Amino acid sequence: MKSKKLTVFLIVLLAFGLVTSYAETKKWRRTGSNTFVRIKGKVPTAEVMKTLADKYAGDIKIGMDQVGQGDLYEPVLQALKDGIFTEASLPAGEKFAWMFFRLGGKVKVWTDVEWAGKKPLDVFLFDVKTPTKLYTYAMPRPCGNLALYKAVDVIPPAPPATCLLVVNPMKANLNEPVVIDMCGTQNAASMTVEIFDAQGVKIADRNLTPADCKWQTSFDKAGSYVFKGAAVNADGVASSNPCEVTAYINAPPTCKLWTSCLPCEDYVGKPITFDANGSTDPDGQLVKAVFEITDETGNVIDSYTANAKPFTWQKVFTKAGKYGVNVSVFDDMGAASSTADPCHLTFDVTQKRFFWVAEIGGLLARGTYTGFFFGRVGMLWGVVPDLMDIVLTMGPAIPSQGDPWKVFFMGNVTANLHLGPSVYVGAGLGYTTKEQETRKSGIDLVGQFGVNIFNHYTSAGSIFAEARIPVLTSDRPVDDHYKLLLGFRYIF
Repeated sequence: MKSKKLTVFLIVLLAFGLVTSYAETKKWRRTGSNTFVRIKGKVPTAEVMKTLADKYAGDIKIGMDQVGQGDLYEPVLQALKDGIFTEASLPAGEKFAWMFFRLGGKVKVWTDVEWAGKKPLDVFLFDVKTPTKLYTYAMPRPCGNLALYKAVDVIPPAPPATCLLVVNPMKANLNEPVVIDMCGTQNAASMTVEIFDAQGVKIADRNLTPADCKWQTSFDKAGSYVFKGAAVNADGVASSNPCEVTAYINAPPTCKLWTSCLPCEDYVGKPITFDANGSTDPDGQLVKAVFEITDETGNVIDSYTANAKPFTWQKVFTKAGKYGVNVSVFDDMGAASSTADPCHLTFDVTQKRFFWVAEIGGLLARGTYTGFFFGRVGMLWGVVPDLMDIVLTMGPAIPSQGDPWKVFFMGNVTANLHLGPSVYVGAGLGYTTKEQETRKSGIDLVGQFGVNIFNHYTSAGSIFAEARIPVLTSDRPVDDHYKLLLGFRYIF
């Protein structure tokens, strides 16, 4: 029983010793023995390396399978054939993950190998790269053993950045917001946009990121602007695709105003023309003109919009006063002319105060109420326009019967008082020559009542009634000498 326990103990101890021995780092102290491939010459050429690869391909396959890298056999063999290598001297203490060599004609493998020689180890190094790893293999000189020196993870390159630059709107007015949008750029870590004027001078730039990919700006000068964008990926590689946009800032139109009168004397009731057809737009066309009339206090009292040529407005003022006119013209981009343009002025509109007068109508002369046809001409002076006038008229009256009636003449000086836009009353003195040989000429007291049937401010027409009563003259009794008239008055 004791012998069995002793046997088990010795087996376990032997197994532990073997495992421990296998797990220990192999100290490699000299080269030249147990060579895998003997390389002649100080520096192997590409042709020598290719020959070695062809000659020992089978042994290399065995070794690669033993170290668990059979999938790298072909790449390693090709790297040897390519003959791209570097020379290095590795100091003592450098380690290798594994190394295979030849012993007794067979390929053997050591793992966890450390160079422990007294001198640096001269090696040839070459690389094999896979999508995920970069393997550096070493061939110590001159034994030609194959060892894995390093294996590092390969960080895949960042995908290239593709720049996309959008400017909205492509055509804008002065000081309107312009949005620069690079949010459609792909695979970018950072982005930049630069703005150049028509002369190629950079006037602004901005750094953007995928999280902050828009920039709003504006321009205070008209003209073409070039926007140049660029994007950089996570590896710091700049985009190579074209990323440039040209936008245009619209120039506002220039207003020019012409008026048919300035000052506008005697223009109440007359049309005044405001003409903006001389306005211009340097980079488009005019589509609209807006006219505004203001009173003396600056309040807008009337307006007109001309939506097509001709850009004119004929305005009739019905009252005298001080007015202002403001005109703005608009182009096809909606830009308005500057308030500094000479399209803002003040002017006086005065009312005509002197008019010619013509009157016609019928007259009844007291006695037998004989009918007469009369006509008078004269002048009217607007003492206070639309309130009081002085009227001077004179003319003949022709009887509708013969003797004892004859043609006589009348002359009046009256003051008319307007009771509104249509009604007026008048009073004054007149002079009448004798309508019969047996009667006398004399002074009359004149009263009038009239109603306007039209008023064009520069001309007007009314129906009026008039009564004439003799005064201040003896032997002209009222009962025999008063007269009644109904007529039409036209002033112009």
